[in-house]
Amino acid sequence: MTSQGPRYTDRYGSDVLSSDPHARSHPKPTHREQPAVRGLVVQDVETGWRGAVVRVEKSGGVHVVVLQDEAERTRAFPLGPGFWVKGQPVRLVAPKAAAPQRPTRTASGSVAVTGVAARTARASRILVEGRHDAELVERVWGDDLRVEGVVVEMLDGVDDLDAAIRSFGPRPGRRIGVLVDHLVPGSKESRIVARVDANPHVLVLGHPFVDVWQSVRPQRLGWERWPTVPRGQDWKHGILAELGWPHATQADVAHGWKRILGTVRSYADLEPALLGRVEELVDFVTADLADR
Repeated sequence: MTSQGPRYTDRYGSDVLSSDPHARSHPKPTHREQPAVRGLVVQDVETGWRGAVVRVEKSGGVHVVVLQDEAERTRAFPLGPGFWVKGQPVRLVAPKAAAPQRPTRTASGSVAVTGVAARTARASRILVEGRHDAELVERVWGDDLRVEGVVVEMLDGVDDLDAAIRSFGPRPGRRIGVLVDHLVPGSKESRIVARVDANPHVLVLGHPFVDVWQSVRPQRLGWERWPTVPRGQDWKHGILAELGWPHATQADVAHGWKRILGTVRSYADLEPALLGRVEELVDFVTADLADR
């Protein structure tokens, strides 16, 4: 039997280069994504620059983050890896744009209702004298009226108001509210309204202004008060002349009204004498279920 010599353990293995005794036993740190939001304190690893994020912008086709140090000096660095935040490696990315916030109030001041489809139109209606009245009501109360299912219709003047109301046929569940311009004692409009037959399903209200234009607060046009237009001159043409806007044609009048309407942002830009009347009419026609 052949004698075997003592065995020795080769502590280096058969290939001394097969492993690196200095290799790290743990993986390299990963860079989590960090949005570069304003005010975030960041350090650039390569330069050691430390500062708070001022903004993210595009420079030379590359998105960079601008940092401001304690001495209020600024420096820009390309977005990406190579930064530290609170001792941790990060990859800076542009922050996501904030989603636009839904308004919490409608232009009329009511609580905004979201996620609700417009209601099927009621049989009840609100009538106004003309296009400008309808556009102003839509601008301020449009959201509310769609939720309530109220339709606003134009009369093209109130000369035949009584006939228009009778043609509509107001009755239980089919109310009608009417908004009349310049409803003041002694006016032509006051005499027309006085001839309307009494009916519990009809409500006629008016504002004191010569025209619905005048219900817009004059401050929105840079005036303390609406100017007085001389007798014999068309009121709308006179107002546009005072504003220094074109006023020779009906197209000028239409364009001028669009500019005035554009100054109306909410109910706060209208006179209370109009606000109260429209609110009363909306309440009246939306209470039609009580008639049933």
